[in-house]
Formats: sequence, structure tokens, C-alpha cells
Amino acid sequence: MLVFRTILVLIFAYLAAYTAIVIANEGWNLFPIFFGDMGTMAWPGQFNTDFTGFLVLSASWIAWRNEFSATGLVLSVCGFFGGIMFLAPYLFIMSFRTNGDMAELLMGVSRAKRLRE
Repeated sequence: MLVFRTILVLIFAYLAAYTAIVIANEGWNLFPIFFGDMGTMAWPGQFNTDFTGFLVLSASWIAWRNEFSATGLVLSVCGFFGGIMFLAPYLFIMSFRTNGDMAELLMGVSRAKRLRE
């Protein structure tokens, strides 16, 4: 669990620093660039389309893990728009709330409990 948590912290720290540099150089104008690249039908657009699929899966998993509760739906929107900048801290925090139990971390407390019954 220590390795997992360390990786999460490193990913978050690196991307936060990278994002700060990009914002300083490019500003907050992400969406026109992101979707504009998708419209060009070139490799940057392919990557953005692939990445959007990961964001959808991440958001869906967060909602599912939280049993589609109101909190889970709000968190899933945060996951979709926040990407790894949301998911890494979310997993880091949940790793402590679940005491490192990967079944609870990945499936939620109630599903992990049913699995063990």
C-alpha cells in the first residue's frame, strides 16, 4: 500500500507542477485546444479522444463505487473534469479510509462486505 500511495503522490505532484507551467505559458484556454485537436483527425486528437474514454470510465467507476448516491454522482463529475488531479487524491484518501483494503477501495464498503459473506 505504501508503494501505491507513493505513486499516487508522485503522479499528483508531477502533474500539478506540469499543469502550473502550462497554465503560466498557455493560460486556462484548455477546451478549445482539446476539442480543436480532436477535430483535426490527427494524433493529438486521437490521444484526446482516447483520454476522454478513460475519463468516462473513471467517472463511471466513481459513481458505481459510491452506489450512484448523490455524493457519488458529484464525485464522478469531479473525476471526469479533474482527471488524475482528482482521482489520485481521491484514491489516496480512500486508501486510508478503507485501511488499505483493496476490495473496499475498489468496490466500496458494502460490496466488499457482501463479497466476504
